This record gives sequence, structure tokens and C-alpha cells, in this order.
Amino acid sequence: MSLARVLALPGWAEHVRLLAGGSGLDRPLATVQATLDASHDPAAGELVVVVRPVAGTDWQIDALLRRCADAGAAGVLLPGTEPLTASRLLADRLGVPLLGTAAAPLDLLVEARLLLAAPEVDRAGLLLAAHRALGDRLRPPEEVVAVLRRLLRSPVAVLDDRGQALAGEVTGRVRLDEAVPQRTELDDGVLLAHPVLLHRPAMWLAAELRGTEAARADIVPPALAVAAGALQRWLLANRLELERDARSRTALLGDLLRLDTEPGADLRRRVADAGWRLGGWHVGLHIGVPAAVDTVARTQEVMRALDVEAVVEHGDGWTGWVTFDHEPTAERVRALATRLQAAHRTLRLGAHMGVGRPHPRPEGLAATVAEARDAARLAATRPETGHFLHVDQLGMAQLLLEWTRTDTFEPAARALVAPLRSVPGDLVRTLAAYLDAESSIAETATVLGVHRNTVAARVTRIEQLLGVDLSRPDERLALHLASRAVILADE
Repeated sequence: MSLARVLALPGWAEHVRLLAGGSGLDRPLATVQATLDASHDPAAGELVVVVRPVAGTDWQIDALLRRCADAGAAGVLLPGTEPLTASRLLADRLGVPLLGTAAAPLDLLVEARLLLAAPEVDRAGLLLAAHRALGDRLRPPEEVVAVLRRLLRSPVAVLDDRGQALAGEVTGRVRLDEAVPQRTELDDGVLLAHPVLLHRPAMWLAAELRGTEAARADIVPPALAVAAGALQRWLLANRLELERDARSRTALLGDLLRLDTEPGADLRRRVADAGWRLGGWHVGLHIGVPAAVDTVARTQEVMRALDVEAVVEHGDGWTGWVTFDHEPTAERVRALATRLQAAHRTLRLGAHMGVGRPHPRPEGLAATVAEARDAARLAATRPETGHFLHVDQLGMAQLLLEWTRTDTFEPAARALVAPLRSVPGDLVRTLAAYLDAESSIAETATVLGVHRNTVAARVTRIEQLLGVDLSRPDERLALHLASRAVILADE
């Protein structure tokens, strides 16, 4: 136990001032002893509490400070906070904490002795206060932070699974890969963190204790555990609501995609309740993600990033669309695709994304969503495009590739490009990139990371080996499909 720990007690923190000797706050504290005047002979580890007022010029204060330094006492507490200029200088020189208070010294003595006699009292008090303040009512992160900030008198924050603040603020960093309660020593304090677990850490609760509050670091973790439990209850309730909404949206989208006739009144009502539109022209999108991504939990983030008509989560990602009142121009669709591509880059989910073409009316929604799904599957194998593909940019030939990946097509594709595979230069990938870039040598060179002269030489070599003219549309389409099929099969 140290004097710094006692100074963190509620009564002491409010009523006691450190006048001098701050360098000795970490001295061991073994007992707290009251004395009527400054003539007391202190023992090692003793905090001397002078009960009667002492004149600021009383030489006995200086004598008591010297006896404390010689005995290894913890410090001196005086009633009042008079200037005591000479005594303060002496306390600083000796490294003996000199404290002052306007409160009743005996009340402070009782509080300190309780702490020394029963170190768990403060911990239990804080734990009970946290239980009472948080209660059984579901509380969002903002309320939990407000409660803990008041109880701990320190910065508190709720962080997401990437360490970003959801509520409150702390400056220290939590070790996100260690799903256990943590204690990190800071330059002037301690950072405590507790994981809020579902099947993995969904949030972190962090408290930054600085100055005298850092001395309470050993009693705060149980209170953090109580608050983490409150957050866990809120998360579970919120998760149930999100999953219920997700199932409703998924079922509604499934009904729309299976439509082969005009939707009935009940389906139209459900669509209206969801805020979706069936009329107009739809442009679909699909985002595929690794299995480890919690799509339900990340849906709100995806919706904010995409800012589109609708987003529906499912096991392997999200499906969504934008609805235009009238048939959009090609320029408007390209602008939409550019915006979606920028949003895709900001999500950082390890995802692949595809965008379909505009289609009208309810049945058009199914068509554009199907195109977007196919484009997303192709995007998964296209790192050179940032794992993003738009059907209009690809051309329908790219979707034909997805639709023609059959047992007979793939062997034929391999046979068609076989002459390119027996020579150095990665000519199959060069051919695919060249045709993707619509015969732009400069763009192909950028994608492949080689000099444009190298690309030009490879294209000439490809035409010679295959005996083709890449300016002919039919030959271009066949080779485009074949090269892509071989690349996809090999990855």
C-alpha cells in the first residue's frame, strides 16, 4: 500500500491537498497514526495525522518532517492549508509528502485505516456502486461510459473490435488480439481494458487512470467486468433485434427474386414497409466476404458506406440496389459504379464486389442482382481491379465466362491457349489483361507492372503463337473467355 493509493479514496481525493513532497507518494504505507501536535515520534511506513491546527511558522513541523525522513515514515497530514513556505521547501528536499486538509482529520484517518485494515473494502464499494448505477436496465455504450466516468473520475471508452471508439475516448491502445482483461502501464498512469465477448470480442471497455487515480488500478477491474456484462446484455438484445430484422429483409428479398408474376398486395405492402421501391430502374450490387466476417454486426457500417436504396445481409455478404425513377444514362450508371467502388475500398472487409446493369420493374430487380452476384464472383479472382467489377465495364463476355464454366468448356479453353503456356513470359495472363484493358498497351503495362514495350512484344508473340488477329471481335471474345477460364481454374 502507498500514500498515493490512499489519496485516491473518495474522501481524500475531495478534501486533501498535496502541499509538497510529491516525489515520496510511492513510499510504503503501513499505518495511519493520529497525534495532537507535531511532537510525535513516527515509525517506518507511518502517515502522521496532526489533529490540532499548527501555526505555519511552527518549527515543530520542520522537526516532524526530519523525523519522518529519518524513520522512513509515509508522510504528514496537517489541518488547514496555510502557505508553510519553509516547510514545503523542506518537504520537497526530503521527499516527505506534506498534506493539508480543511476537513476533519479524524474522519480521513478512519477512511484510511479502513482501507489498510481491509483492502477489499474499496474494491467492494466500487463494485457495488457499479452494480447499483448500471442496474438491470439495458444501457447503450454511451450510458455505460457516463456511469464509469463518474465512478472512476477518469477517461473511459467503449471500443469496437478494431479499436475505434464507439463512445467516450482514451488515448492508450488496447491489444485487440488478446481477448482477456488487460493492464498496460502508461507514462503517467495505467490503461485497463476488458473484452465484451459474444463468440469473439465484439467490443472493448477501456479506462485510463492517471495521476492519483492510477493507484486504484488494482480495484477497478471488477467494476469493468460488471460494466462489460451490461454491455454484453445490450449487445445480445441488440443482436436479437438485428437478426430478426435481417431475417425479415432476407425473406422479403427472396420473395422478390422468385417473382415470375406481378407481386400481390401483401408483398407490395411488405416492400413498402421496408422502404423499398419496385417501380423504376434498378442497378444491383453484391458484396461477398470471407466466412469470418459477421455480416449482421457490420450491416449498419455497410449501409452507411454504400448509401444505396437497400442492403440485405446474408451468410456470404450483402445484396443491395439503387432505384432510379427513369432509365439512367450510361454516364449516370458509370458515376454510380465509381462511387460504389470508392465505398468498397473504405470498407476494408477483405470483400469482393460486383455491380449489375440497369433493369426495369420488379422482374428487373432479380436480373440486375443476378448479374451483380456473377460479377462479384469474378471480382474475387481479380486483384488487379481491387476485387471490384461492374458488368458494363466488363462487357457481357465476362459474364459469359461465368455461365460457360462447364466440363466441356474448360478443356477446350486450355487447348486454345496451350501454345502460350509452353513459353516464358506469362502470356496467358498478359492476354487476359490486354483484352480486359480493351487493347490498351499502357493500361495493360500498369496492371502487370511491366514496361509498355514488354507488353507490345508479348502481344505480338501471342498473335504469332496462336495465329490470330486480336483486332477481330470473334477471336477476341473466344480468347478472352478462354484465358479467363484457364486463370480461374488455376487459382
